[in-house]
Amino acid sequence: MPVASVRGAQIQYEILGTGDQWISLTPGGRAGMKGVRPLAERVADAGYRVLIHDRRNCGASDVIIDGDLSEQEIWADDLAELLGQLGASPVIVGGSSAGCRLSLLLTVRHPDAVRGQLLWWVTGGRFAAERLGQNYYGQFIEAANAGGMTAVCESDFFSERIEENAGNRDRLRAMDPQRFIEVMSGWREFFMAGADLPVIGASEQQLRGITVPTCIVPGNDQTHPQHVGETLDGLLPDSELHYLPGIDEPQPEPTTDPAELLARQTKRQSLLAEIFIPFLAKRFPL
Repeated sequence: MPVASVRGAQIQYEILGTGDQWISLTPGGRAGMKGVRPLAERVADAGYRVLIHDRRNCGASDVIIDGDLSEQEIWADDLAELLGQLGASPVIVGGSSAGCRLSLLLTVRHPDAVRGQLLWWVTGGRFAAERLGQNYYGQFIEAANAGGMTAVCESDFFSERIEENAGNRDRLRAMDPQRFIEVMSGWREFFMAGADLPVIGASEQQLRGITVPTCIVPGNDQTHPQHVGETLDGLLPDSELHYLPGIDEPQPEPTTDPAELLARQTKRQSLLAEIFIPFLAKRFPL
């Protein structure tokens, strides 16, 4: 797997396809690049060149808990640097949930690096802010307070990061727990401060300033309310709103079975491909 040195972090990435037009896709949550692979493969098969990567602190890339910016902004700046190294700017950027926030922040912070957006499962509202702030940061602040960096390393999420990248253990163990708590608390504030914004991570003024062609597929749960995606569509000057088939139907029960999760993910991304590929063909023809 290729690795790039990006702003002090070793970032794992992969390029699918050989087309002249670049697309970058990022999954939701803290999932690694495999979380968006089914869609990336479909888009690459349609003739585009697709970049997927493990963000820092995700997948097999380096864990580095530091910085004065929010983690979301750090991810956006990392992607801008990676795109520059690969000669992939300006790119059509896209993602789900956390990947959607990254995409919007990349467009806001590095407008010259983006020529279009593919956004799905847009995040917004106080429930999402509080839930994600706890899931991403609060639980690890609690672990560090209770058992220092040993407890952090033993958490499910960070133990997986160590398993995928052994150097993450030494980086985490070398941290002062109080500094870890300080950084994580600052990163959590990004979500709390965004609870009343149209979408978490960007103000109305910033969103109205995004002029690139954008395709939006809203979500349908408390973290990704349908109306948040619809609000985003109303704020962007050049956007299209599409809905997945069956979005108003009862959703399946949550599952932790890896095979079932993969099957659901692949099915959803196949449906997304049926929306995004025609949009790309219309707005960014090969």
